[in-house]
Amino acid sequence: MNVTRGFTGRPRVDNPGLPPGQYDAGDDWPVLSAEVTPHLAATDWTFRVDGFVQAPRTWDWAQAHALPASAYEGDIHCVTGWSKFGVRFAGVSLDAFLEQVRPLPTATHAVAYTHTGYTTGLPLADLTGGRAWIAWEYDGLPLTPEHGGPARLLVPHLYFWKSAKWLAGIRLLDHDEPGFWEQNGYHARGNPWEEQRYSGD
Repeated sequence: MNVTRGFTGRPRVDNPGLPPGQYDAGDDWPVLSAEVTPHLAATDWTFRVDGFVQAPRTWDWAQAHALPASAYEGDIHCVTGWSKFGVRFAGVSLDAFLEQVRPLPTATHAVAYTHTGYTTGLPLADLTGGRAWIAWEYDGLPLTPEHGGPARLLVPHLYFWKSAKWLAGIRLLDHDEPGFWEQNGYHARGNPWEEQRYSGD
């Protein structure tokens, strides 16, 4: 995916729910990926949490689905300029996975990595407290491969490149480790309301 600095997309509509520089995509949900879309069967999907934790663990599809179900209803925002309102995702809160691995007090950041090799770095605080999910349904249906199915990370309060598709694992760290887009000039955190699109914003 090529994104040019200064991309503005469509004109901003006067909507208090739109972060700066965004437009309402309406019913559209653009497909943007840094790599070729894989077609990974749910039976082959696994998710691991390791690094600065007391009990590293890997879950398969059935084990992940056995955790308490959780859902997100709200908005999502892409760094390329579009925002989508009233989306509905279902899966499991990331907190449920973290409770089982027990992060160490020294854990401050995380790297999410995917079954395709994509990575993105995040502060651990952005993944806890009911702020992040492992999502496998969208609008009541299984998440499609082009949108990250069978399961993706969902961190809706940050720009959507942080919500890694085809999620394979999260490694907890005691320092910030830039992922794919962060190494290529994007902001370390990516808060839409502060318009943190690029390094230095």
